[in-house]
Amino acid sequence: MGSPDFALPTLRAMASAYEVVGVVTQPDRASGRGRELKSPPVKLLAQKLDVPIIQPEKLRMPEAMEQLRAWNPDLIVVAAFGQILRKDVLELPRYGCINVHASLLPRWRGAAPINAAILQGDEETGVTIMKMDVGLDTGPMLAQRSIRSTREDTAGSVTETLSHLGADLLIETLPDYLSGKIQPVPQPAEGATYAPMLKKEEGRLDFTRPAEELERRVRAFNPWPGAFMEFDGTLLKVHRAHTESGNAQAGERLVYRDQPAVGTGGGLLLLDEVQPAGKKPMSGKSFLAGARQWA
Repeated sequence: MGSPDFALPTLRAMASAYEVVGVVTQPDRASGRGRELKSPPVKLLAQKLDVPIIQPEKLRMPEAMEQLRAWNPDLIVVAAFGQILRKDVLELPRYGCINVHASLLPRWRGAAPINAAILQGDEETGVTIMKMDVGLDTGPMLAQRSIRSTREDTAGSVTETLSHLGADLLIETLPDYLSGKIQPVPQPAEGATYAPMLKKEEGRLDFTRPAEELERRVRAFNPWPGAFMEFDGTLLKVHRAHTESGNAQAGERLVYRDQPAVGTGGGLLLLDEVQPAGKKPMSGKSFLAGARQWA
């Protein structure tokens, strides 16, 4: 069970090591300006692997449960599926449901753990292989692996790294779990935090906040929902930025070392890569060449 790119290495790894009897993924959704239906990445890979697929709007739909029972899986592996699993699904496989979760649980349970870790400036993040229960990412753990965070990390780059790390750790862990050599260990009672689903409006940059916080927001929301500000009556997307010490009014636009910059609640935010409405991404310096109203 999975939907976005994060789940692809897990599906590939499972298909190479075990018999995958079926894939459950989200329905096709309208996307882009043309509102054409777009398939989840997991569906496209499952088609290439010639694995049966279902795309229920909700798992509780009778036909979805009928198919799950017909497949009669020994184990269900979940990676960024996007739906809550009810008790009847959790109890269906004899080895339960195993989740590849992109955080060091119990920190950052919930839908957007990678974004939350970058937003909060966590010094490390990682993946947890856990046995699912009826709570939201509260089940006991089988294995964890961590990576150090860097100032270059974006949500996109960390997702790519953790997707492969999680798939590798899953394949390492499953044999001992299935043979009974290792048992799930309860999560620590201390340190639980939640990372709710992101909303597009959260990408708006509030320049009354410190520059360091805004720089993390730019990285945490790249590629989605994207950080943005208003300029010349339209939205200007900010793909990459860095901080510099300096004094300017919060929201004041200026040119600093030949780059577009904005004053914040503490320091300056320099815009390294931006995307004006209707145009392709460009460097801050290239943007300045055509943005005479900037400062």
